[in-house]
Amino acid sequence: MDSSNDQAIHELIAADLRDSLDEELELELEDHEFEQFRTARLNNGGVPALDRHVYFKELFRLQGELVKLQDWVQHNKLKVVVLFEGRDSAGKGGVIKRITQRLNPRVCRVAALPAPNDRERTQWYFQRYVSHLPAGGEIVLFDRSWYNRAGVERVMGFASEDQVSEFFHDVPEFERMLVRSGIILVKYWFSITDEEQQFRFLMRVHDPLKQWKLSPMDVQSRARWEQYTKAKEEMLHRTSIPEAPWRVVEAVDKKRARLNCISHLLTQIPYNEIHREAVILPDRVHDPKYRREQIPQDMYVPSLF
Repeated sequence: MDSSNDQAIHELIAADLRDSLDEELELELEDHEFEQFRTARLNNGGVPALDRHVYFKELFRLQGELVKLQDWVQHNKLKVVVLFEGRDSAGKGGVIKRITQRLNPRVCRVAALPAPNDRERTQWYFQRYVSHLPAGGEIVLFDRSWYNRAGVERVMGFASEDQVSEFFHDVPEFERMLVRSGIILVKYWFSITDEEQQFRFLMRVHDPLKQWKLSPMDVQSRARWEQYTKAKEEMLHRTSIPEAPWRVVEAVDKKRARLNCISHLLTQIPYNEIHREAVILPDRVHDPKYRREQIPQDMYVPSLF
């Protein structure tokens, strides 16, 4: 390859890296607008916003470490489960996005289960979650989990007190069983204030691109803040066990919450960087007899931009 071609390839690679950074910036656009409103609402009386340069620098560094962790998990056939729990709008989805953004979806996947169907309601409560547990070399992030029974199902009356009592009796042993089977189980509760949830809900109400996030169940949760608080406190007290303790993430500041959560997660699984052999692309094989067929113009997507 001559020097001009080599330079062109390096420029293309640099451009692709910039596109990757743009994707991250695109994810942050709504957060930037959010922080502007939030700062105005606090009247400068709250914690200063995290500097964006510091945030991106640390986020990219942590995402690089997540890639190393992913390689370690895959190489050593580890099984990792991370639970993300918290009130509606607490920021669980945002941190999950940043964790998975640079990772291989075949290694790290998200389990976000819908409400149980009629058949699942007749099963052992944990059964539908078990099918999503990882095999060796996999990481599964649960965006809400079996703790629905201790939270939304209890508060909204979808589970009886007998069912909730049975859950509290069963869940510690269920999780000990997971740990004994070799699963690394990490549990996070994202904590926000009453005022902060009210503000985030109002942001969703007034933003057409976010209104889909506000379900009727979310609206009901606002009226039942104290019931959710009591349910959360009992859940943390009764289900934080030595084998799988709860970790509370202060999540009023979204950016700090993401960095703190990812940083902590990296400490929960000792890992080292896996040595990779240098990749050498083979020369392209050219067949002088091959002629590329023309694709009909009407098959192309219109170039509007």
